[in-house]
Amino acid sequence: MKTIGLIGGMSWESSLEYYRLINKFTKKRLGKKHSAESLMYSVDFAEIEKMQHRGQWDLLKNKMINYAQKLKKGGADFIVICTNTMHKLAADIENEVDIPLIHIADAAAESIKNQGLEKVALLGTRFTMEKDFYKDRLKERGIEVIIPWEEEREIVHNTIYNELIDGLILDKSREKFQKIINNLYVRGAEGVVLGCTEIPLLIKEENSPIPVFDTTELHAKAAVKFALKNC
Repeated sequence: MKTIGLIGGMSWESSLEYYRLINKFTKKRLGKKHSAESLMYSVDFAEIEKMQHRGQWDLLKNKMINYAQKLKKGGADFIVICTNTMHKLAADIENEVDIPLIHIADAAAESIKNQGLEKVALLGTRFTMEKDFYKDRLKERGIEVIIPWEEEREIVHNTIYNELIDGLILDKSREKFQKIINNLYVRGAEGVVLGCTEIPLLIKEENSPIPVFDTTELHAKAAVKFALKNC
């Protein structure tokens, strides 16, 4: 089995889910008593969050490359970034660290295509919803992407940073997300990508009128598949 290198802590709430899911899928593939060979470099997210909102992406790029290089030196065979937003810097990591990186949007795209869908909604941080790095990755696979309206994007972004990252799962926020998803459904979305690894802590399949793509679960599953390839 290849050793999985995880860049975590963004937030630790969702990184905990990554660890659980990766070991769950490994056990499912290999049988009882099996668990994944993995390393995690977990960061202090308070520092990362400040840089994100200040637009200090060049500094963040250097940090992310440094984290990935430490994982490689520690014995990781490939990299998994345990957050959607920081995939904005995935290409920079791939250019500087010569081990594979499993992209979270590719894992989502594969599942969307497997269900035969052509148009999906994307929920996430403002960076993920409004920048092109994620949407373009889906569009390259022939998937049309729509995002919530401005006021709705503000609700989603603030819920992530002010609640979910701190482990606050509130019914009133779930209701707001459900309303936003329903509006996207009316606008033609055939499915909804939970493009922030904390959103699946709040929204499940039963909370949506259209298929939900849990990127945390899909990414973890893709990591295990790659780790066990040719094994």
